[in-house]
Amino acid sequence: MIVCLITPPSVFLLDERVFMTLGVLRVAAALETAGHTVEMLDFSGIANYEEALADHAPTSAATVFGITATTPQMPAVSRLCGVLRRVRPDARIVLGGPHVTLVATAYKRERLLRQDGRGTKAFQRLLDLADVVVAGDGEEAVFQALAPDAPRFIDADDPKSPMFLSSRRLTELPFPARHLVDVESYHYTIDGVRALSMIAQLGCPFACGFCGGRESPSFRRARIRTTDSVVAEIADLHQRYGVTGFMMYDDELNVNPKMVELMDAIAALQRARGAEFRLRGFVKAQLFTDEQAAAMYRAGFRWILTGFESGSPRILKNINKRSTREENTRCVEIARRHGLKVKALMSIGHPGESSETVMDTRDWLMQAAPDDFDVTIITTYPGTPYYDHATPHPTEAGVWVYEFNGDRLYSYEVDYTQVADYYKGDPDGGYRSFVYTDALSAEDLVKLRDFTERDVRQQLGIAFNRAAAALHYEHSMGQMGGRLPAHILRTSR
Repeated sequence: MIVCLITPPSVFLLDERVFMTLGVLRVAAALETAGHTVEMLDFSGIANYEEALADHAPTSAATVFGITATTPQMPAVSRLCGVLRRVRPDARIVLGGPHVTLVATAYKRERLLRQDGRGTKAFQRLLDLADVVVAGDGEEAVFQALAPDAPRFIDADDPKSPMFLSSRRLTELPFPARHLVDVESYHYTIDGVRALSMIAQLGCPFACGFCGGRESPSFRRARIRTTDSVVAEIADLHQRYGVTGFMMYDDELNVNPKMVELMDAIAALQRARGAEFRLRGFVKAQLFTDEQAAAMYRAGFRWILTGFESGSPRILKNINKRSTREENTRCVEIARRHGLKVKALMSIGHPGESSETVMDTRDWLMQAAPDDFDVTIITTYPGTPYYDHATPHPTEAGVWVYEFNGDRLYSYEVDYTQVADYYKGDPDGGYRSFVYTDALSAEDLVKLRDFTERDVRQQLGIAFNRAAAALHYEHSMGQMGGRLPAHILRTSR
């Protein structure tokens, strides 16, 4: 069978050609291993993606089009589905990825409680877009989605399902099919060294209230590949693409109890290859130790990223972060002792947020002085406690209320298939808030976010990140129906 897989654009990002989407490439690898032919449409950074799909789909031999989507990608996904319905009404559309998993989590909770809430409405919107929707791990579920009698909803986000990946099965899967995208068009660097991203483990066992998938097993349960498997992928990327930089896109590297073993194995690979690697990845602040930091440096890490989120003890408690301001400061100090730079990931707009708590965050950033940071306004995604456990406002239509420790967070109703400007904007301005608190309006949150970003960057001398220009698909020889260029379309060999 010929299957066309699609990575939608991420128009909300400053630069889309940084990290390739690996989940859909793992699905592609599973399909190729089973003998299927895969077309890969990579619309990352493509401004006129609808036009490109309309050109390709009528001439494609694919009978199934599979689309992956995060929540902010959903407006683009809706448009892509509309194009397919128009130019390929005979084709089956399969929709999967994080957004489907998160919405299905909210929907299943409402079914259990015998409620028809916004999770149910959001799930119905997905069924209106696609013929089949897949929640959870897609590497095994995709084969059920290809079957002639495929159900409308495939739930691979169930640990009892054979489609739910175990650590062993995750280790056994082929590496992502990177040959199906234009690797050379991705331009991420770590300390000036060209780098590619990879994933060594799935899931995070912690329960931060703002985080997507806290009630989704595939997001909540850690599935960890073996050290040998991870090192083999690094070796393959080094040999195949000549890169010496690696971005480890795991939720928290130090959730892995064998993290130091992994770091030492990466260091050993470099010695065997006569190479020097540079790596970057995420760690959990309260789990971070000097032993881990030293091992990361030996492996070639020079940057770590940590979701500190807030400098306010009140907010850290309200978001169930399970770390203190002091532990967060200690994490930065440990990193600095071992030559690691820190990017602090901060957020505002949580239950109980006020001008004082935002200033606590600003003051902590000034005190801890990370090497880089960002400050985002929280969004109540489906699958987060902020979304799943919210109740309708008693008097304000279209507003939902989440309460924790007596503090409240208010969120506006959002149709995620149509709206994405709640997501990161230009860090020098351009954010929009869809939440507010008892102390701060949505407009107040934007003003405080912008002030904090500008003030801390100015005081610490940290430059703003700037946007890259979007790419445009151009018709071959100015005619309709030309073959898409290699940075958009590739097919199994």
